[in-house]
Amino acid sequence: MRKGHNEPRLGERINDRLDALAMLTDEPGQLTRLYLGPAHRDAVRLVSDWMRQAGMSVHVDALGTVVGRYEGATPSAPALILGSHIDTVPNGGRYDGNLGVVAAIAAVERLKDQSIRRSFAIEVVAFGDEEGIRFPGTLGSSRAVAGAFDKKMLDEVDRDGVSRRDALAAFGCNVGDIDAIARTPETALGYVEVHIEQGPVLEAEGQAVGVVTAINGAKRARIVVTGEAGHAGTVPMAMRRDAMAAAAEMILAAETLAKATPDLVATVGVVTVANAAVNAVPGEVSFTLDIRSPSDDQRLAAARTLESTFERIAKARQVTAGVTFTFAADAAASDPRLADALSAAVSRTGQEPRRLPSGAGHDAMSFKDKLPFAMLFVRCRGGISHSPAEFVSIDDIDVAARVLVDFVETYQP
Repeated sequence: MRKGHNEPRLGERINDRLDALAMLTDEPGQLTRLYLGPAHRDAVRLVSDWMRQAGMSVHVDALGTVVGRYEGATPSAPALILGSHIDTVPNGGRYDGNLGVVAAIAAVERLKDQSIRRSFAIEVVAFGDEEGIRFPGTLGSSRAVAGAFDKKMLDEVDRDGVSRRDALAAFGCNVGDIDAIARTPETALGYVEVHIEQGPVLEAEGQAVGVVTAINGAKRARIVVTGEAGHAGTVPMAMRRDAMAAAAEMILAAETLAKATPDLVATVGVVTVANAAVNAVPGEVSFTLDIRSPSDDQRLAAARTLESTFERIAKARQVTAGVTFTFAADAAASDPRLADALSAAVSRTGQEPRRLPSGAGHDAMSFKDKLPFAMLFVRCRGGISHSPAEFVSIDDIDVAARVLVDFVETYQP
């Protein structure tokens, strides 16, 4: 471990800055920071100040992303990009996204304090629209850096009828400069993001941090089960075409398959009973299905298996099951070299280099097939996120920060 890594403790400094960011909210009494809103503007100013203190040149790009650049030994060298997002969900937590931005600034600040210049530049980015709360589309900021921004997003409107285009103009951004945001393999080495796990795995295993193998792909469906409604007291059990009982068996089949398949998760989040009554046999039940896996082949195979399983169950119960797939997103695998370098840094800080997939989406997934990316997860209490109860200990923040410092000091492109 390098001299000076523990003095002062990075975790305490980062936590203090997270407390300061948490004061910037659009809703007094809770943390709500929406893209291009007043609190976002305040956060841009504060993050920009911290970046300058860390020795970076700073600008705000055409989509409102704060970009700080710490030059390498050779001016205009390709950059390693670090960062995350500073927007939140309504009444959210102070660590989601924000931790990755502040930790990245702290890592660069440590380089400056030790007068270290790498052969490459380091850019720290603070994206503003990861959560997708104000406008329908999401990840616009990171997609622009990846060179994959869809300009149709500029015409999206919020609940007040304000377009993204107009909101950007009011924020002081020039949408005509969006194309210039894009990084290429010639200008960027890759993207590395520190983020809270938003799940319970690291806590259950007693690990402070983990290296992400892939961001799960997702496939969603709506299943409509149609049977025959009837009176709860007069239709014999053997003669029933009960849509609810059939749907229940299908839901359990999805759970059984996911439990038997490593890294696969399947969730039924919404169940709707048409014309529901306490004394009626349900004639129609619909439910949602969300299937996720770090392997696209595994996810697609699971979807096919469940579709055929639902048909079998429906036939046996004399009902019908219509399956409509409504959404699909491919998995995004971490770059092996970046992930290995992060794992080595984890080991050098005395931690076990645990590897795990991400079930949630992140800015990092924008770089799939564009730039190499990797992520470092940090343990959060109870796996709780998107909530005021979201919590990460100062000790775990310190571990994550030391891993990131070690990584940026030792990474060899």
